[in-house]
Amino acid sequence: MIIRLILAVDRVLTGLAVLTAMIALALAVLLGFWQVVARFVLAQPSPWTEVAIQLLIAWMVFLGAAGAFRTGAAVSVDLVRRALKGRARLVLDVVIAAASAGFLILVVWQGWIVVRRVRFQNLAGLDIPVSYAYAALPVGAAFCMIAVLARLLDPESRREETDPSLETQV
Repeated sequence: MIIRLILAVDRVLTGLAVLTAMIALALAVLLGFWQVVARFVLAQPSPWTEVAIQLLIAWMVFLGAAGAFRTGAAVSVDLVRRALKGRARLVLDVVIAAASAGFLILVVWQGWIVVRRVRFQNLAGLDIPVSYAYAALPVGAAFCMIAVLARLLDPESRREETDPSLETQV
């Protein structure tokens, strides 16, 4: 019951994180296009677009990482994992999840310290607090922690990896 709830919350939150990352990428591309048009076609450089693109890319990376953690692409010991079976593979999965969670807890903690430290500074060109950019670290790491836990608890993620019909032929 609790595992199903965690997996349902993960589905919503990780999906939201990845969707937001995709929107941030699309906006960054559009702003980059506008920056080129404004500078070279209109001869009126747009100074705020570069900062906005950097902000969007920061959020895209840290939110998109949740999708990578959920699919197991972020931390992979593929050769060792394929060699292990049963309980040994589960132990490796738990070790990977624990190491990932430990790192992500550190990122949330230190990211929050940085966000609080820079909250009174503004981004040049956008006139918004710098903390909006740095907030991508703890927020993205929190989404990633949920994805790490869900991956560990999801029986489907282990079934997909052990199904020999899913392996690619080289």
